[in-house]
Amino acid sequence: MSDPQTPVTQTPTTQTPAAADERVAFARAFTGLVDWARDTAAEQVPPLVTRLRDHLGQGARDAAVVSREFAVFDRVNLQLALDAWTSEPGRTVEVVGYTIPPHFGTVDVAQMLQGSHLPPLRMTAPPVDDLPSGPTSTTAVWRAVLLLVTDARGRHALHVRGPADQHGHSGFTVEVAGLETAQAQELLGELEALRSAENVYRGQVLEISTNEHGGVALRFPDLPRTDRDDVVLPEAVLARVERHTLAVAARREVLRASGQHLKRGLLLYGPPGTGKTHTTRYVVTHLPDTTALLLSGRSLHLIGSVAAMARELQPAVVVLEDVDLVAEDRSYGHGMNPVLFELLDAMDGAAADADLLFLLTTNRAEALERALAARPGRVDVALEIGLPDADARRRLLRLYARSVPLTADDDVVEQVVARSEGVTASFVKELVRRAVLEAAMTHADAVTAVQEVTGGHLLRALDDLLDSSQALTRALLGVPADQSDEPDDPDGSTVQYEGSYEPGVQVVMTAQQARAHGIH
Repeated sequence: MSDPQTPVTQTPTTQTPAAADERVAFARAFTGLVDWARDTAAEQVPPLVTRLRDHLGQGARDAAVVSREFAVFDRVNLQLALDAWTSEPGRTVEVVGYTIPPHFGTVDVAQMLQGSHLPPLRMTAPPVDDLPSGPTSTTAVWRAVLLLVTDARGRHALHVRGPADQHGHSGFTVEVAGLETAQAQELLGELEALRSAENVYRGQVLEISTNEHGGVALRFPDLPRTDRDDVVLPEAVLARVERHTLAVAARREVLRASGQHLKRGLLLYGPPGTGKTHTTRYVVTHLPDTTALLLSGRSLHLIGSVAAMARELQPAVVVLEDVDLVAEDRSYGHGMNPVLFELLDAMDGAAADADLLFLLTTNRAEALERALAARPGRVDVALEIGLPDADARRRLLRLYARSVPLTADDDVVEQVVARSEGVTASFVKELVRRAVLEAAMTHADAVTAVQEVTGGHLLRALDDLLDSSQALTRALLGVPADQSDEPDDPDGSTVQYEGSYEPGVQVVMTAQQARAHGIH
């Protein structure tokens, strides 16, 4: 190891003139290669871009681009509008589709015209998504196309760009290039008018959900019509539901003429499995010529866009299932809930005479934001859909056994009614299903024919559901955990209290019911 105090000397290297010349030559060649690669890349304009520039002609790179984003719900309607617009007399349209490798995201017309930072573009037949456009129909909707148009306005181009949820682009955009701004706005206005006229959602029932990327998925559900006799509720409760929904719709012109608002909100609350969803289906299927928009779960965050669609398609009903998922009282959480504010804005945003019904359901009324009921037009009426009483359980048994050959006598039915106190409608439905299974299992050789369901089958099914090992099953059917543990009125007393939803109305309830409402 050398002494650090000893200076180190380096022997200078010598370079022959030939070696120096070789280095200079290599550097020049490498620089030329880089310049050639850059110039060649600049010259290799994608054929799609060349086609666009050639169509727009001189000054294409300086052409103004006007874009408008449409609601992603409206892809089908805008496709129908574009089909009608491109077919108008005096207009020729060349449709040029293209694709981009998935990891490159999206591209806009300005990028194409400038030729900068372009992803690989490949001309293809127009890529399409096949989307529902009715209960039994679908429509092929463009995902990424250029429309090269020649008409009375001259030469111009439309770029239709669908959503790319995986890249965070959930909108649906139409861009116009090659026209003055005012002309482009006029063209987009024509598409808006055609989109509204061609709207396939008007008067339909539409279920709105989210896909695996968080984007929007639409479906036309088949909701069988629910008769009034199929809604097993106390008559007073059902009459209030009808008065606030069906009666308003039937008398809308009378209310408008007298200056009364049509926009209203109805909240149905109560334990799971008591019939809230069934009641909303009854309302939806009995509102003639009304657009119904159904949201639940993750799709609740789309309420802002859905409410805007409802305003356009009125008369309309917006159903929000389990609204406590987004409308929970802000005092329960940490910070503000943006979806809650969007919900409140949506309910406030329409004019008072807009024929809109917001129909909300929740299992946890106590957790709802108080602002929902702070003013008329948000929630005007709140109705409890409680556990079925003895008469309701009897009616539910008949309802769910309507297509079942049930031969149980009245004594057995009354036993079932008495032993099932405190259960939900879902429990009774499951009870009938299990009784049918019990009957089928006693006839091992009959695998297709419906078997006679006797009182014995019904009672065995009830024994199974009420068994102590089935506590979790009962909970999943919405049966409160303490229903079988505590008598309905252990001391024989009842409590009177003044209802908070209808001041001045005396409500008589049992001690247990009072405790459930927080009254001591």
